[in-house]
Amino acid sequence: MAIREKEADYDIVVIGGGLSGVCAAIAAAREGSKVALVQNRSVFGGNASSEIRMHVAGANCLSSKPNLRETGILEEILLENKRRNPYADFPTFDMIIWEKVYMEPNITAYLNTNIEDVGVQENRITCVTGHQNSTETKIKLNGRIFIDATGHGTVGVMAGAAHREGSESKYEFQEPSAPEEPNRYTMGNTIMFHAVDRGEPVPFIKPAWANTYTEEDLKFRPHVDQVSVDDEDGIHNDVENAPKGKLPEFSNMDVGYWWCELGGDYDDIIGQGEELRDDLLKCIYGVWDHMKNGGDHGVENYDLDWVGMVPGYRESRRLEGDYILNENDIRSNRIFPDAVAYGGWPMDVHIAGGMHDLSHFPSKVYNFDGCYSIPYRCYYSRNLVNLMMAGRDISTSKMAFGSIRVMGTCSVGGQAVGTAAALAVKYQETPRQIGKNHIRELQQELLKNDCYIPGFENTDENDLARTAVWSAASETSGCPAQSVASGPARPVGESKNYWESSDLSRAELTGKLKSPARIREVRLTFDTDLSHEIQPSMLRNIMSREVKGMPHELVKDYDIRLMRGGEVMYERKIRGNYQRLNVIRTGEVPCDSIEIKIHDTWGNPTARIQEVRLYD
Repeated sequence: MAIREKEADYDIVVIGGGLSGVCAAIAAAREGSKVALVQNRSVFGGNASSEIRMHVAGANCLSSKPNLRETGILEEILLENKRRNPYADFPTFDMIIWEKVYMEPNITAYLNTNIEDVGVQENRITCVTGHQNSTETKIKLNGRIFIDATGHGTVGVMAGAAHREGSESKYEFQEPSAPEEPNRYTMGNTIMFHAVDRGEPVPFIKPAWANTYTEEDLKFRPHVDQVSVDDEDGIHNDVENAPKGKLPEFSNMDVGYWWCELGGDYDDIIGQGEELRDDLLKCIYGVWDHMKNGGDHGVENYDLDWVGMVPGYRESRRLEGDYILNENDIRSNRIFPDAVAYGGWPMDVHIAGGMHDLSHFPSKVYNFDGCYSIPYRCYYSRNLVNLMMAGRDISTSKMAFGSIRVMGTCSVGGQAVGTAAALAVKYQETPRQIGKNHIRELQQELLKNDCYIPGFENTDENDLARTAVWSAASETSGCPAQSVASGPARPVGESKNYWESSDLSRAELTGKLKSPARIREVRLTFDTDLSHEIQPSMLRNIMSREVKGMPHELVKDYDIRLMRGGEVMYERKIRGNYQRLNVIRTGEVPCDSIEIKIHDTWGNPTARIQEVRLYD
């Protein structure tokens, strides 16, 4: 029984503090809503936290699909981490995510808090009740909109939300790669581990309880250096339509294997979670024993220095929305009229038995070119009027789930959901009504905050930069000054969609407004090379592709001046910039033109600006 009790009212209650929940909470708070963020662990970040240590995969498929890395709040967090955590230490990454949450004035965070009950009246959630272990407090949180970012869809299921588990038959959505008959199999859980080179031989004594594996047992589980197709966990096998070009070299010697996986064929992957963790530990220590004592695997000097105790879940439940995204949408790169996010990761289906089925490759991968959009209708419950979803529990088929489940895709979806929830509070409408009445406003607000939506561009009538005439002291071919006010804020196909100077000595951009205005806000979006990762990872092949320090293309030092009749009305000198999206609030400055002068980048010999926005 709790010793203390606490009750509080919020506009929006987000349950689940992984990256999708964090992005949802921050987005809603920045739109002016009063937000509670509930996390049942002691750190934020979910699978990306120091408890699990998974890197943030997304639509760019670990550098194999150009210019598709996710931006928005996720990019902001990863750039902050890049600046302050050069060696990609996961506990430091925990603190950077924690800081982003706790420094947001409209968010109240509840760590170490497990939700135990949900209040529902007439298909509407009224409150959630939980217990905070660290303070022995019973907490009741009342809200207008609830966002389930638990991964398992726990709050939705407790409240009676329609949901799915396992795979649909191929005939339900006419999905070519789905099974003939429906089943309840899921992808399993994995525990990561890390080993370090001590510079001298290190013995390993196998625990009596660990499993035993031979080379024959692991013949379909690569565990030495090789060339493979990267996935979010390390490698994939049995690949359909693998990306063209040289596949990345993968050195496995310093990190746990994604294929140490169990749970897909258990009776209850959630209810048997404790048993699953114990069985996974037997697998991990058994595999490491094989590596150390079962032949020459090149790890004589390696010492096992960390084994996770929190399994990373891939799949459990999915909550049903007004639309269920399916394989055909993904393969056709479908652009939905109500699109608010996107994905590009391949559809992968892991073998249900995992380490219990060593006679088959551990996964099947269905690659496709390009990316697809995700409609807003996948992000709210079809039968609970004020429940939204963020993360891997959104409304998809099992096949589509294999692509949307990765953290980059979940994070941009989370930002979309948080933004939409704030609009629901603003207009006193349900999430479904926002989709019917305000979808364009939602889409334009996401684009304004540097969230890419395939097929959509800036049409914001309030953005004065769109009608300004832009010129530059120098330009490179195909990258004219006017690009900062037209097209998406990133390269798409053959269109670069940015202005680029010929060199840094003539990196000056000028915009003349259509008519004088009083400018209160300037928004600049810089290039951060969206074709490569900037995330922390335990995989050496991923870290080897990342530049040391900040992205070289990113503008570091620049000045802006707001002018009227040739006179400087406002001037700001920015030094040491490390963010892609810069929002400069100027007050109300009378202005008929803006001048931007770039002095330096983090390494690039030319300056690039992908978008300029001006608001009065």
